[in-house]
Amino acid sequence: MTQAAGEAGPHGPIRVAVVDDQPLIRAGFAMVLAAADDIEVVGEAENGADALDLLDRVRADVVIMDIRMPVMDGIRATEELMRRENPPGVLVLTTFDNDEDAFAALRAGAGGFLLKNAPAAEVVGAIRVVAAGESVVAPRITRLLLDQVADRLAPANGQSERLDVLTAREREVLSQVARGLSNAEVAAELYVAEATVKTHLGNLMAKLHLRDRAQAVAFAYESGLVRPPV
Repeated sequence: MTQAAGEAGPHGPIRVAVVDDQPLIRAGFAMVLAAADDIEVVGEAENGADALDLLDRVRADVVIMDIRMPVMDGIRATEELMRRENPPGVLVLTTFDNDEDAFAALRAGAGGFLLKNAPAAEVVGAIRVVAAGESVVAPRITRLLLDQVADRLAPANGQSERLDVLTAREREVLSQVARGLSNAEVAAELYVAEATVKTHLGNLMAKLHLRDRAQAVAFAYESGLVRPPV
């Protein structure tokens, strides 16, 4: 089942599609987003296949994507979206019940995570961040999720070797970012300017061919650079 809204102007509100197989979840997010003046829900879908069909017909800046759905799950749908030209940002929904799936969605290109019971302000804030081309890697959510799953993941083939292209400082920055620190917090930890951290982060993502901060966090765990605390 899909539901679409009319087209908006190029400088209009942030256009959001909500994808979840539970109608009450979709309705809840729609109610939260309706209260934000700069956000418009342009469509809903109950599975990944319907979401791809919806996004063939309407433009969205951000997709709120559940992971476990019938027909096509959120991981595969995210992978398919990332193959498109100028794909929307994706925020995956998680309850921390399916850690491996959420980690796979991050690797597939999701820009961050939202808890299904996240406060309204957090939902709206995350959408604004992703719509601006950034990723949502909040310490409270992403670090907990990745710490839970990282000890069950062996470094993927060739991933640790990819670290060789990084300088020692770039490795330091990546490891701090992966632990959930903001650029300002990394700068304080390393006694450098925040602009320097941004430069190192941009350089390391270019070297590793990573799309955004969320993928950088996933790579840090997958490569074995960062492990959960003992």
